Amino acid sequence: MTDCFGLCRLFDRRHSNGKMGADSSKESKDNLNYVVVPTGNNMVRRSVNPSGQGPLNLEWINYCFTKNGQKHRSDSYYCMNERNPTLVVRRGLPICFYLKFDREFDMATDYVSFMFKLTEAGDTSFGNNTQAVVPLKKNPTNGNGHWSAYVMHTDDVGPNMVSVRITPPNNCIVGQWEFDVDTRLGQEAALFSARGNPFYILFNPWCPTDEVYIRDEKLREEYVLCEEGLMWRGSHSRQKKVMWTFGQFQKNMLEISFLLLLKIRRLALIHCSDPVKVSRNLSAAVNAPDELGVIVGNWTEDFSGGNPPINWLGSADILNQFLKTKKPVKYGQCWVYAGVLTTVCRAIGIPCRPVTAYCAAHDTQNSLTIDYMVDENGKILEELQSDSIWNYHVWNEVWMARPDLNVLDRSWQVIDATPQELSEGQYKCGPSSVTAVKNGDIRAPYDTAFVYSEVNADKVYWRYYGPSQPTKLLRKDTEAIGKLICTKAVGKWEQENITDNYKYPENSKEERLTMHSALKQNNSVFSRYYLNEDFNEIKFDFELVDDIIVGENFRVAVKITNKGHKDYTVNVILRVDTVDYTGKNGSLVTKIEEQKVVLHDPGLNVEYVQTALTYFDYGKDVKSQNVFNISCLASVVDTDYEYFGQDDFRVRKPDIEFEMIEKPTMSQEIKVNVKFRNPLPVALKDGKFLIAGSSLPKTLELKVGKVSAKKTINVSFKFVPQFTGKQVISAKFTSKQLQDVDGYLQFMV
Repeated sequence: MTDCFGLCRLFDRRHSNGKMGADSSKESKDNLNYVVVPTGNNMVRRSVNPSGQGPLNLEWINYCFTKNGQKHRSDSYYCMNERNPTLVVRRGLPICFYLKFDREFDMATDYVSFMFKLTEAGDTSFGNNTQAVVPLKKNPTNGNGHWSAYVMHTDDVGPNMVSVRITPPNNCIVGQWEFDVDTRLGQEAALFSARGNPFYILFNPWCPTDEVYIRDEKLREEYVLCEEGLMWRGSHSRQKKVMWTFGQFQKNMLEISFLLLLKIRRLALIHCSDPVKVSRNLSAAVNAPDELGVIVGNWTEDFSGGNPPINWLGSADILNQFLKTKKPVKYGQCWVYAGVLTTVCRAIGIPCRPVTAYCAAHDTQNSLTIDYMVDENGKILEELQSDSIWNYHVWNEVWMARPDLNVLDRSWQVIDATPQELSEGQYKCGPSSVTAVKNGDIRAPYDTAFVYSEVNADKVYWRYYGPSQPTKLLRKDTEAIGKLICTKAVGKWEQENITDNYKYPENSKEERLTMHSALKQNNSVFSRYYLNEDFNEIKFDFELVDDIIVGENFRVAVKITNKGHKDYTVNVILRVDTVDYTGKNGSLVTKIEEQKVVLHDPGLNVEYVQTALTYFDYGKDVKSQNVFNISCLASVVDTDYEYFGQDDFRVRKPDIEFEMIEKPTMSQEIKVNVKFRNPLPVALKDGKFLIAGSSLPKTLELKVGKVSAKKTINVSFKFVPQFTGKQVISAKFTSKQLQDVDGYLQFMV
């Protein structure tokens, strides 16, 4: 694959080498983090006054990294803390610079202006906002929509120094900018270039006039600044909490984020001021169905040539591998896409959070129904199946206004990087207004009909008799889709239920009216209703034992209750199949067929069809995420009534336990013990732990080899906390026989 990314050019920081000077300002003396960036060697003098009194000669510029970093909440970015740092600021807020001249600045006679240029722009122009000339004024002006610069008279700076505040507009194009400084006195002028020291401008959730503004500081902390978070996997009945390290401030993350935006999906620079266009573009850049983008998806059990999705602990390893190899990274699934997209959005300043929807529909026909064909054995006919229901699906929400919808109030919008359906010729999804989804406004851009189906479609079962025979409606389930939609709670390591944001209560008047409204808007909707006898005297219920750890035996049963006034004979087929989380059945684990006579007498009106499974029954077939599909096809003799039902059942994995030996202190090495018990009745081979966290420079791999059946393994590692405050370390155990075992530890430094 050719280097179409332009990586070398993008990541060449072009800092001035060996030209760091001493800042004589009072504030600089008190703060060792200040860096002085000289520009004298880049000076272009247009004319010389023989009298010696010419335009100001700019000797150096102080970028005030610490002051700007604190003001713009950007001091955690890795590039802000390098030996030759790169300034990171947010649009709509003043940027502080100290300018050192060769003489005193006279506001009455000296003219100073700043000429800004977007670094990535080849031909810049004022018309497309990739270039700006900003005169230095005495007092601040309203900067909304315009650049402004003024002298900060109250700053205590040294002789011949001027403290200036430059404010990018609240709708400034995000990206890397550079500038020149033009000084004039009368007819004479001088030009000084600071282009060797470009800086980044990001979206600004702290600016009330930015389209991504969030009023609540706690929400900004959670959705912009937090580097760790939680996602949920598993099934609705047995959820699995997964810790993910976003690491948006780590080395290369900011640079890669702009690489994806500008080089991979090549969003036009003029659109890089618009969070709607930017987030839509990034949802396409993270997936790689066409040899571009970050992650290759894989929903099989064969992950040869890459890393199984369940082994990733965070985004940094994925994005750094992408940067190093210049090729898409193998492999990912939905939560991996969501984790990386969260990192990229937060890195450039867009508030973002991952969201899990349990029982999420994939409506390929855009019909707002998910249709299943069932044969005489109770088996779902995969060859006739295009729609599917994923046990869970993880996407993202981004916070912004939608002026394209005439909605200026900020709210959550769905974006999804998992490559499912084409949108405008690319695998991308959103942003789709969550409010529009709830109201069934499926024509609102972008991809609202698809998101609506994911959370609110109806699930329909059809009895299939053959290609030339009519199908029979077995059952219509209006509550099967979107059973729970959740995300991490703000400031807490627990789940927040946000289902009500997406839909009205199931079968409520509002929910049914919304569905009917959506169906009326859908040009491709088709209705198929075939008579199935209305029969309520026999009731079927699954009984599944909760909280089973993989390796243990478990029981599956169907409870048959006679609510009528006579005895009935019922034929039942009960199946247990493995299933991946996208809803696709794998291998058959067991199948039983029984006929039961269900009496109507009180106390005798319940019968069970059941089966018990040991690990040796299901172990060879179970997939990496340990989910089974339980299905029941039943018919009541001497009636036309047939019943079909499904449910998912997940056996959970054991937890990894942590023990921190000493109280953690910044910059001091600390030891951590990690413990795990093999729950299987067989030995585990090629076992290893993967450890990750924001204080670890890279993911640790600790090999443990063989772990005997039912035995406990202990390992330890050391690390040095790099900053104070609350931190998180996550661990994952994997082996040939057992994968996706994880845990995490929160601690305070």
